[in-house]
Amino acid sequence: MTFKGILRCGTAIAVKVFNLQLDAAFKSFDTECEVLRILHHRNLVKVITRCSNLDFKALVLDYMPNGSLEKYLYSHNYFLDIRQRLSIMIDVACALEYLHHGCSLPVIHCDMKPSNVLLDEDMVAHLSDFGISKLLGEDEGELYTKTLATLGYIVPEYGLDGLVSAKCDVYSYGVMLLETFTRRKPNEFEGDLSLKKWVSYSLPEAVMDVVDINLVTPTGNHLQKELDVVASIMNVALDC
Repeated sequence: MTFKGILRCGTAIAVKVFNLQLDAAFKSFDTECEVLRILHHRNLVKVITRCSNLDFKALVLDYMPNGSLEKYLYSHNYFLDIRQRLSIMIDVACALEYLHHGCSLPVIHCDMKPSNVLLDEDMVAHLSDFGISKLLGEDEGELYTKTLATLGYIVPEYGLDGLVSAKCDVYSYGVMLLETFTRRKPNEFEGDLSLKKWVSYSLPEAVMDVVDINLVTPTGNHLQKELDVVASIMNVALDC
């Protein structure tokens, strides 16, 4: 659970308190501390300090006043246009590129989804929640884990075998990119149908059937241009 706090100097902070009644909380706290200690990037949530004893564990983080991408996608009180959504997803891609290629040891986030993308006062995106992330060794390209990410965002090999690699994050990013422009959650689909398949069946001729209707103006002069932009973004997502 995360709380908002105010320091004596007036700076707003976020305090992420771990529920120690859950068996996984101790490992999650240790993992976040280990991973975030070595990470420094403008599109990652910054850790200010940590608090830890036998009965209490928490991380003190930079406060993100605009909440999560999930809030903006699914709340009727907020709206993001095409440029804002694309800018946010470019920020997330920059964070992912840093995790995979810019660190001394590659980091696999393992839980890419809109609720883990937080927005600061300038609507710059920051990737958060490294509780189940994995550090790869120097000669490791993949590893196995028993900790599963959120259903709908998991690459099939990960879900079946627990195999983790950078490809898992890339796959999840593609799903999240589609979700951002369709406003459809990947866990809404049943059977063999997935968000990726649903979108792929509609490209390139029927983009209008899958795009978030709030993003385009059906009677506007720039409708085809808007649809072409969204279609190109969706094609990138399908390639992930």
